[in-house]
Amino acid sequence: MPLLDDALYEALIATTLAAGRVVMQVYDGAFAVAVKGDASPVTEADREAEMVILADLARLMPEIPVVAEESCAEGRIPTVGGSFFLVDPVDGTREFISRNGDFTVNIGLVQDGVPVLGLVYAPARGDLYAGRAGKGAEHFSVVDFKIASRRAIRVSDPAASPPRILASRSHRTPETDDFIARFPGASLVSAGSSLKFCLMAAGEADLYPRMGPTMQWDTAAGDAVLRAAGGSVETIDGAPLGYGPGPGEGVSAYANPWFVARGALEIL
Repeated sequence: MPLLDDALYEALIATTLAAGRVVMQVYDGAFAVAVKGDASPVTEADREAEMVILADLARLMPEIPVVAEESCAEGRIPTVGGSFFLVDPVDGTREFISRNGDFTVNIGLVQDGVPVLGLVYAPARGDLYAGRAGKGAEHFSVVDFKIASRRAIRVSDPAASPPRILASRSHRTPETDDFIARFPGASLVSAGSSLKFCLMAAGEADLYPRMGPTMQWDTAAGDAVLRAAGGSVETIDGAPLGYGPGPGEGVSAYANPWFVARGALEIL
């Protein structure tokens, strides 16, 4: 599949690292926090990292439209076809602002509604996760924004019993807590942003229920990594989580339904 060739994959890894460098330059200094129209926070890290990513994607794959969070917030929402990128330059802006390290740079590629390539970089932690459909998933250790080592990763199979459940650090809901209660004795792992998908992909957790609002650029990259590692992401009705504009206008067309992401865990 031409969109998934090795050269593009390595080039996108370099793009993700470059965006992470920009994010950390802001993170390590004093920065202002603004509030967008949907009441979510934004910093110059979001805007500057998105510019880096958009410039590289325009150079690497000019024919593929890019749905990027900050551009969409400003009303620049492209028309998409079968293939498009979903970009969140800083997923976990609240974690970024609180300086806890649990924020990521997300680049996902969607083909026919399915996330087929994903890169999730946590620059404060030196961890980068990547996955391609049919090619598996990897974890990279990053030092000074360069790859120090890389290894293949896969979901934990069999899953732990009782399971290790990931809970959102900033967005817990009563419905999520009710779902977790279905698994007595489960251990809870707290994590922010798309790291939850990646921890499952690396075999460090088994289940991530999300009964609350998310956008497609929040999930596409991590979803691709998890699926490449042998996991799955489904709506609460059991259908694979799909990508592409849905009902609604503007940004709301890219809202996700509630979903459950899992490794090898069977849910009855």
